[in-house]
Amino acid sequence: MSDSFIEAIPSELLSALLDNPYESQILVDKDGIVRFLSSYNEAFYGTTRSEAIGRHILDLNPDSELGRVLETGKAEIGRFFQFQGHERFIARLPLRDPQGNIVGVAGKLMFRDAETVRNLMRQIEIMESKLSYYEQELRQVHRRRYTLDRFVGESKLMQEAKKAAAQAASSDMPVLISGETGTGKEVLAHAIHQLSRRRDRPLVCVNCASIPQELFESELFGYEAGAFTGASPRGKPGKFELADKGTIFLDEVGELPLPMQVKLLRVIQDRVVERVGGRKPVRLDFRVLAATNRDLKKMMARGEFRKDLYYRLNIFSIHVPPLRETRADIPRLAYHLLSLLRKDHRDAPRRIDPQAMKCLESFDWPGNVRELQNVVERASVLAGEGPILAEHLPEEVRAHEAAMMLEDPRTLREEVAAAERSAIQRALGLAEGNRSEAARLLGIHRTGLYQKMRRHGVDGR
Repeated sequence: MSDSFIEAIPSELLSALLDNPYESQILVDKDGIVRFLSSYNEAFYGTTRSEAIGRHILDLNPDSELGRVLETGKAEIGRFFQFQGHERFIARLPLRDPQGNIVGVAGKLMFRDAETVRNLMRQIEIMESKLSYYEQELRQVHRRRYTLDRFVGESKLMQEAKKAAAQAASSDMPVLISGETGTGKEVLAHAIHQLSRRRDRPLVCVNCASIPQELFESELFGYEAGAFTGASPRGKPGKFELADKGTIFLDEVGELPLPMQVKLLRVIQDRVVERVGGRKPVRLDFRVLAATNRDLKKMMARGEFRKDLYYRLNIFSIHVPPLRETRADIPRLAYHLLSLLRKDHRDAPRRIDPQAMKCLESFDWPGNVRELQNVVERASVLAGEGPILAEHLPEEVRAHEAAMMLEDPRTLREEVAAAERSAIQRALGLAEGNRSEAARLLGIHRTGLYQKMRRHGVDGR
């Protein structure tokens, strides 16, 4: 600030700034001579302003520590200060000229007494307790939302995937989850995190396909203040820093360009990141989960995906099967999706007509579970409070079942077996796995239900 600028400030404004009751300032020069004493400090020091100015600070207070700040040039914020029976919390601030030379020290009041600080600490403790409570509640919500129970499916392939997820959760090894779009790879990643020892730490999700290449480093590794045009003046931590002590989930990792794969590999190997524009490496502790809907082995053969990154990520591999390979799960999954709808919409349908269920079971579902969810939600709106009928389903879903009917007919025994299997699966779905309730809905004894389940290969776990 230039001298001319200071001269432009009215003297009464400067006087009010220095001599205010909220800061009660004292200024000493580089030799420790008092050059200013607030009128609100006179009672505290037991002297008048005119008597104090021109004296050495140690004459006013033999235990004064303002001299130490003159020597070190380091500010001391929030220090406890006691003098002649009075207590204060103060700040000692070095004053410098435009060339950076220390020309004095300012002593400023922060809190007038210890009780004010104690009240502030109590308020902070209350806020921290509330924050801790809300964090625990949020963790509970996530645990209820993302568990293996939400990964619905009792077919052999789905059971294998869930078993592998539970095994993967018991270690800190990287996991590569493969599967088509819409199969539930992200749900499985959340479930693995919630089962792991890092469950109380953050799970940071990164969609690798959505990050522009020019922003990849700043998004994943963070940046320092002023690192580039438009950067936040305070800097920003990257995704890996946010995942420290927790888990980072790299979704669609197969979409990363090769230059980004090199940088990602280095961070995963070394567990060290360096912010863009920074010079100090930051060591981190994180667990890596990754997912892809692409065939990474074919990509490696074409030189599109690095082998070293693949083998670093693929220490523990889990494949999520497409819905067309787990058709036996469709009835239970459809009813599960309906139950989720009823949590928000009490009037949502509770039943799916047998013919509509046949349509769902026979369709190939190129969009997998996500597509099934969309179809069920749309059909529930059209059905209102009644059951979901075939007419409520999209044309392509109904047309597929019609085409199936034109194929070679099954024997009567096969038709009866298929009808019984479908009825059992629907009943188990309605009963949410409760076999006694499913037997009641079917009008048969529970023992008879067990026999039919074994005969038709229906897994009711």
